[in-house]
Amino acid sequence: MSEKTKPYALITGASKGIGKSIAYELAKQDYPLLLVARSAEELKALSDDLQVKYGINAPFLSIDLSINGASLKVTDWIKMNNYPVGILVNNAGYGVWGDFSKSSINDQLGMMQLNMNVVVELSHLLIPILSQQKQAYILNICSTAAYQAVPTLAVYSATKAFILSFTRALRFELAQTSISVTCFSPGPVATGFASRAGLDALGKMAEKFNRQPDEVAKMAVKSMFSKKSEVIPGFTNIISVYANRILPKAFIEKTAAGIYKI
Repeated sequence: MSEKTKPYALITGASKGIGKSIAYELAKQDYPLLLVARSAEELKALSDDLQVKYGINAPFLSIDLSINGASLKVTDWIKMNNYPVGILVNNAGYGVWGDFSKSSINDQLGMMQLNMNVVVELSHLLIPILSQQKQAYILNICSTAAYQAVPTLAVYSATKAFILSFTRALRFELAQTSISVTCFSPGPVATGFASRAGLDALGKMAEKFNRQPDEVAKMAVKSMFSKKSEVIPGFTNIISVYANRILPKAFIEKTAAGIYKI
């Protein structure tokens, strides 16, 4: 299948981390891309590299998705350029670490906007566009934090629990349509997440357990195209999630608090 016959894949948070690696993984499969993130400089460099290496079209839009109305601007950009989108990768997101009562409420609300609202907004706005394709996909990048409450990452883990629940429900609603919906929940990934969240103290532990973004992206794309519903990559992560289901919640939360203690 040539690039001209393939629909575009829209990737949020495409300038770095898992989003950037997913961009390369889809480019290898000849998918044209729509790259969305805040940094115009990083997006341009990525777009140029993708076009040179893989010969695919990769226009980009620099925008802060956490600002109200940003999702509509992304959709207007798509419609104005008549991009036939067949894949939506909701990847953009971040975490805020620390005691909730001592954290900036603006930081927490901004995280909620990006991690939850933008996923809902883009999914709702793009479903009519995705449905025009014979086969389309929505890939929501979640986290193993979705399966438990995490003290000092209280709001972040709650946003991911929301994404998990939303994705499963949306998948059921769209089951009889051409759109397949997948929730992909990796554990620690070497993306700079910990640094942005303020978790530099966990650097050594992260180096030991982190997976590389390219590895995670390959698994995520494969899961999406296989039309999986809910995917937790890695044996250790799977065991951890199952432990969360059978062990007392108080024990799990105390353990998590010990790992992410201030």
